Amino acid sequence: MIWFTADFHLSHKNIIRYCQRPFVNIEEMDTVILDNFSESVEPGDTLYFLGDLTFKASVATQFFERFKDIQIYFIIGNHDSTEVIELARKYCVNVAHLKDVTINNQAITLCHYAMRVWNKSHYNAWQLYGHSHGRLTSVGKQHDVGVDNNIFTPISFEKLVKIMKGKANNVNYIGEKRGKMIGTDE
Repeated sequence: MIWFTADFHLSHKNIIRYCQRPFVNIEEMDTVILDNFSESVEPGDTLYFLGDLTFKASVATQFFERFKDIQIYFIIGNHDSTEVIELARKYCVNVAHLKDVTINNQAITLCHYAMRVWNKSHYNAWQLYGHSHGRLTSVGKQHDVGVDNNIFTPISFEKLVKIMKGKANNVNYIGEKRGKMIGTDE
């Protein structure tokens, strides 16, 4: 399966207060997030992690070692330290600030941050992001895949398909017929 998530902030005590997470302490928070992750993502699955894993290299190492049988694409977040990014480069398939992918003919732009427009947004491509901790209203075919917005659980591609069907077109969507009339190859 293919999964998306962001904003674990493992071992980040203040995130509980900042985001009003329903946890007593970081031990409880880390346990719930990692248990939910383990119950969803299985060896051989693909994960797109959209940033803010942890500040701590030791915690990142434990995460990457524990889930080394998962194919991880790591999108850098603002709370990922230089050491965490270097570890991601060691353990992950790809590390970037921005990544465009196509899954089952669906174009998707992945970034830690929400965007106003993105690659192929005029053709209703999706944009998945984190960073806002469920506090930013998405526009068009966007979704915050962070744990705060998804019951502290990763979200599958299949679930995203259902979510996106219920969303409005992107603000710059030109429509199928118009795109073909102007001679695009998309």
